[in-house]
Amino acid sequence: MKLLRFGAKGQEKPGLLDAEGQVRDLTGHVPDFAGDGVSFAALHRVRALDVESLPVVNSPGRLGACLGRVPTFHCIGLNYARHAAETGGKPPPEPILFSKAASALSGPNDDVPLPRGSEKADWEVELGVVIGREALYVSEAEALDYVAGYCVVNDVSEREFQIERKGQWIKGKSAPGFGPVGPWLVTADEVPDPQKLALSLSVNGETMQSSNTSDMIFGVAHIISYMSRFMRLVPGDIIATGTPEGVGMGMKPQRFLRAGDVMELSVEGLGTQRQTVLAAE
Repeated sequence: MKLLRFGAKGQEKPGLLDAEGQVRDLTGHVPDFAGDGVSFAALHRVRALDVESLPVVNSPGRLGACLGRVPTFHCIGLNYARHAAETGGKPPPEPILFSKAASALSGPNDDVPLPRGSEKADWEVELGVVIGREALYVSEAEALDYVAGYCVVNDVSEREFQIERKGQWIKGKSAPGFGPVGPWLVTADEVPDPQKLALSLSVNGETMQSSNTSDMIFGVAHIISYMSRFMRLVPGDIIATGTPEGVGMGMKPQRFLRAGDVMELSVEGLGTQRQTVLAAE
């Protein structure tokens, strides 16, 4: 299934994309796709519906984030071999864990406003993993059994805030609009192997990132198992699994986002995003 949310900000309704590419309204069948709303039990109830009986939404308008909210917006750093190389770093011996503020969550095509003082905003196409049931101390062999689905994530980052300022990365990752997610939550049964997905990102029509999740240093199953040693993952948690090479920070000379720039990004089978960068308010 391809699950989505449509409507104005703060007024989104749950829906799904049918086999013909039409949006079907799930209002009255599910409250929202968030928390327990993306648990395996909730997804089973949606799967049991007669899709053809659901109302067609002829003009869905804006697509919101495919998750209404997230308990935790987890992220993995330096998780592609060629990306680690372009930053001048060595491949990490263990997954690098950090997070974005949950308030960074935004729609796949929403504008991305630069935060005040930003000079080094950067792009990062990523595979997002959404958890469908509680995971604690799970083995790598069973880890994918905890995945509700997958989605496209743009882990927008302000590098000066992230790296040149003191402290943890979260303050460079969490400005409003820095977490575009969607357009769809694609359930795990439609993604046979998350380590065989092409992903790409362009800025103003110029390809910046073009890679494959096979270049991940730590695969999705390893990441989930590893994280579950240190914390309880819960339904609705999202994990942005790292970005491939081609970020602005890695270029020579470096290149960063400016007002008016347009980012377009996609992950194979999971849809496409498009965001326009706005000047700081």
